[in-house]
Amino acid sequence: MAILENSISTVLQMVLGFVFVGSLFVFMCTEGQEENMTTISIAPMQKQEREALYSAIQGFVGTMWNGSDLYPDPCGWTPIQGVSCDLYDGFWYVSAVNIGPVYENSLRCSRSGAKFTHHLFMLEHLRTLSFFNCFFSPHQNPVRIPNSNWENFTNSLESLEFRSNPGLIGAIPNSIGYLKKLQSLVLLENGLTGELPPEIGNLVSLRRLVLGGNQFLGQIPASYGGLTQLLILDFSRNNLSGVLPLSFGNLTSLLKLDLSYNMLEGELPTEIGSLRNLTVLDLGRNNLSGGLTQSLGEMVSLKEMVISNNPIGGDLYGIQWQNLQNLEFLDLSYMGLTGKIPESMTEMKRLRFLGLNNNNLSGNISPGLASNLPCISSLYLNGNNLTGKLEFPEWFYRKIGKRFGVWNNPNLCHQAELMSPKSSVPYGVKSCEQETATSDRIPNAKMSTDQGKYWNQNHLIFAAPLGGSGCRLNGFMWWPFIVVYGTFVIL
Repeated sequence: MAILENSISTVLQMVLGFVFVGSLFVFMCTEGQEENMTTISIAPMQKQEREALYSAIQGFVGTMWNGSDLYPDPCGWTPIQGVSCDLYDGFWYVSAVNIGPVYENSLRCSRSGAKFTHHLFMLEHLRTLSFFNCFFSPHQNPVRIPNSNWENFTNSLESLEFRSNPGLIGAIPNSIGYLKKLQSLVLLENGLTGELPPEIGNLVSLRRLVLGGNQFLGQIPASYGGLTQLLILDFSRNNLSGVLPLSFGNLTSLLKLDLSYNMLEGELPTEIGSLRNLTVLDLGRNNLSGGLTQSLGEMVSLKEMVISNNPIGGDLYGIQWQNLQNLEFLDLSYMGLTGKIPESMTEMKRLRFLGLNNNNLSGNISPGLASNLPCISSLYLNGNNLTGKLEFPEWFYRKIGKRFGVWNNPNLCHQAELMSPKSSVPYGVKSCEQETATSDRIPNAKMSTDQGKYWNQNHLIFAAPLGGSGCRLNGFMWWPFIVVYGTFVIL
């Protein structure tokens, strides 16, 4: 009993001590120091700024949202999720507004009437503005990016993003060109249409320009070649046409260039070889022609090159493939390529994926594609006119398995005497000792051209980690990737 009483007494003393310390703290912070309340609670915010913030948010989330009651101190002790503030001359000003379901308690747009109001453009210290999944329907409640008032953000806005807004329609306003300090412009997967405004070329501070997944059409303005600080340029999945601007050769800081899934035409400009810092080049699914430019061999930082599904034609001999020592992913399928596979392609030591399928390539297959490429984990040569004997060692077939495609090369055969009874023979390839395909051992061994095309289109496009064996290069382990395009194939 005595022990219990002592414990209760100790707890009471501790509680009284906390109450005393807390009271002393409040006394010290309030006595005669009302002007210093910013240090513990509310920093002053001008009424005009606060009301502009409330009204701007109401325009997007609906009039039922009462900011003055819910968040009387939006930059202090009642912060709004998605809103950030900075101090200027002793006052709080809004520096970031992020609308959309990024977090559980984020501001969410009204499904019936989300809209822009002029109050948003009264936040003249705004640096970041983003909308995610905010404008839902292009039919029931279509919303356009305002044409006016962007000049209010000329000296402040650094990042403007619209992501996943199917109800955001219309063209990009030319007044976007006023945003001289903008470093990131992301208009990704919306319902935007029209031509790309040349005024974007005035945004010389841009480092990221992403306009993918919309319905833009027309040519890419040559003025975009003046965005020399760009690191990422992504115009994929639109309806852009015309030729690649020669001015793109000025984008020497660029790390990623993705123009895939458009209707671009003409030849690859020689100037593209000036992009020596580029690591990702994706020009797939366009109408490019005129052969591969030799300057591709000068892009020594490339890790991924995709030019597949273009009627480019020509051969592979004009490029110094041995210079591309950082290249890991190379897809040149469905391009109408002719001639032989150059031996220099066996010198790209980091290459994991090589797709040369569905072309008109001929000649023998170099054994170096197996023995000289320590990291190769996916090799597709199917749908060509390759001939002769496959002289790959048995360990290569065990390593690469179903990720080795050589079917639909009628004059190609494998050497059965080099294979053990338990090893898998290359799919769709006859034995050199037989006159016909081994259809009794491999059902449906001869795949039609259409079947091969369907298989390729549904299984070969993006890299995913493969839990297989890696390759050792310069003392480091490099892990292979499998390329899939839809359904993942269990190996």
